[in-house]
Amino acid sequence: MHWTGSEKGGPDMHDLLQALKAAAEPTRLRILAVLGHNELTVNELCAVLSQSQPRVSRHLKLLCDANLLVRHTEGTRAFFRLSPTATGLPGVGRQLVDAVAELIDDTDPVIERDFGRLAAVRADRAAAAAAYFASIASDWDVIRDLHVADAVVETAMIDAIDGRIGRLLDIGTGTARVLEVFADRIDEGIGIDLSREMLNLARTRLTDKGLRHCLVRQGNACDLDITPASVDVTVLHHLLHFLDDPAAVVSSAARTLRSGGTALIVDFGPHDVEAMRTDFAHRRLGFGDEEITRWCEHAGLDVTSILRFPKDTATSNQSLTVTMWVATRRSDPTPLRQPGRPLRNNDRVTTTTSAPIEAAS
Repeated sequence: MHWTGSEKGGPDMHDLLQALKAAAEPTRLRILAVLGHNELTVNELCAVLSQSQPRVSRHLKLLCDANLLVRHTEGTRAFFRLSPTATGLPGVGRQLVDAVAELIDDTDPVIERDFGRLAAVRADRAAAAAAYFASIASDWDVIRDLHVADAVVETAMIDAIDGRIGRLLDIGTGTARVLEVFADRIDEGIGIDLSREMLNLARTRLTDKGLRHCLVRQGNACDLDITPASVDVTVLHHLLHFLDDPAAVVSSAARTLRSGGTALIVDFGPHDVEAMRTDFAHRRLGFGDEEITRWCEHAGLDVTSILRFPKDTATSNQSLTVTMWVATRRSDPTPLRQPGRPLRNNDRVTTTTSAPIEAAS
């Protein structure tokens, strides 16, 4: 009898054989070994393997066809990484890769040389990321002085989600700090950002911290290349104030959520610090509860709680209040009320004011 695998709960025999054939070649084994430590572009893999681009590209195609690798295009660059465990790809994918990785001898001279060149590639990335961060760090320091410590808000974000998180999406990921904060709670984390410089910085941070279950991608917040209803938690962290149409991004984020999934929206409450607009390119000077709640309901989200984190005004002439809106995806995404209707007493919104707490030094 021909075994398809499904009768025994395992992979399809054809998928298994294709994966084994794809892995059973010296260069392709080396590729699997180095990608177990880093997501890399074709050019970076060429540098690590010391081989030509056409040759490396042929090997990559075979590995992708066997579902051992996944490819993601970002502008003119293509990134490759090991097939993740949570994407539902057919066949054995990551299961086989993990089994093979345990058998690869890291002290083998060829593998050692590859890892040495991989370290050089990572160092180049880190240097570019450090230079970019140095160019923007002073701006961030000015803004941070105006609001409560980030650690206070991050703790509240974690506390807002119960239990284990399957898939988390961070839209406007920046340095991937949100992925780092939730790393111990998630099976898979995806960060989206439009800036290549920020993505380079984010990849460097994730690699340095060994967060292989987290990845970042270039993308437009208004046109997300994410399967609808495939995410458990979606985060919009200090993104909306940069946008021309924040309501559209709230709707885009809502579409990624499974029924019952949670959206965390963190941004500034209404303020009059005009320097945020003139010096730091903020399109909006904060958001009110009515506005955010209206956008959420129109997107099929119920706002369930609102938390505020005011800055101690005794230490600053100007201050910004950070607000977190927690919303849940309805099974029926039809808006509960028409846009523009004022909030009423029976609307499902609970406001909690949280005083700032000094972060540990």
